Amino acid sequence: MFSDPQFWVAVSFVLFIAAIFNPVRKMLISSLDAQISDIKSKIYEAENLKSEAQKTLDELKLRENEVEKEIDNLKIECQNKIDQLKQLSSYKLSEQIEKRRVVAQNKIEQALRDANLSVKNYITNVAIEVTTNILQEKLTNKEKSDLIDVSIKDLNSVLKN
Repeated sequence: MFSDPQFWVAVSFVLFIAAIFNPVRKMLISSLDAQISDIKSKIYEAENLKSEAQKTLDELKLRENEVEKEIDNLKIECQNKIDQLKQLSSYKLSEQIEKRRVVAQNKIEQALRDANLSVKNYITNVAIEVTTNILQEKLTNKEKSDLIDVSIKDLNSVLKN
């Protein structure tokens, strides 16, 4: 057995494997540890990215809700302003219509007064003309003179009062 070369090749092979196994094992372990460390750092980085992405998503959702609330508030404000403008324009329109109605009514009343005055003036002028014609045709000079005297007396009494 000790003189057999195969035995010594086997022993030397086992010793060689034993001698190389420890450094190779250390290299493999350090290489695997480095890969594990690299994978862990990538996982940690991915988790950080995921965490940041989640925070950003939450912030965006919060901002979206705020924007929706602002939009709803703006809609309500706009609707209120529209309603106020409608009421104001309706009020101003009714005021303007009322003013025009009053002006038209005043114009109608003025036209009636003018027409009544014109009719009275016409009637008065016609009555004076007719009376003058009747008096000139039917009264004698003596009656005319007496009538003038009575008118002067009446005029004096009216002027004194």
